[in-house]
Amino acid sequence: MSRSNFCTSCGARLARTGWRARIRGTVCDDCSMRLGTSPATKIVITISIIAVAAFAFGRYLRPKPPPLIIQRAANSPLSDVPVNFDAIPKRAVANPNRAIAATVDDVVYICGARTKKGTPCRRRVHFAGERCFQHKGMPAIVPLEKLTIKPDIAKK
Repeated sequence: MSRSNFCTSCGARLARTGWRARIRGTVCDDCSMRLGTSPATKIVITISIIAVAAFAFGRYLRPKPPPLIIQRAANSPLSDVPVNFDAIPKRAVANPNRAIAATVDDVVYICGARTKKGTPCRRRVHFAGERCFQHKGMPAIVPLEKLTIKPDIAKK
């Protein structure tokens, strides 16, 4: 980094070396006192150092957040027992793209609303006659009987 050899205000020769030359810049000692840059600069630097130190100290003293606790309603369909991953069938691990039905008697419903393409929506929904999040309030374009997908026992 180059430094000036002469004051930009009065033209006097600058003979400073070291860190003072980098801090005071391109004006001599007389001009810096006359222009008032030196005391103002010291105040700004002091205030900024105090602000950064106070911010860092406040972040250090902040208490840790409490652990995340998820509460469910008493009638929630989700169970509170932990999941036993050893009970998952091994064929599901071998082919993760295949959906696993919980029991043979489970019935799956699809949305059935008209898509932009004009075909019925194939997203799965919880109940018959219900629509997916994207087609709420739209009518189905297929009859209610065709919105039910019964699991095929032969596939298992």
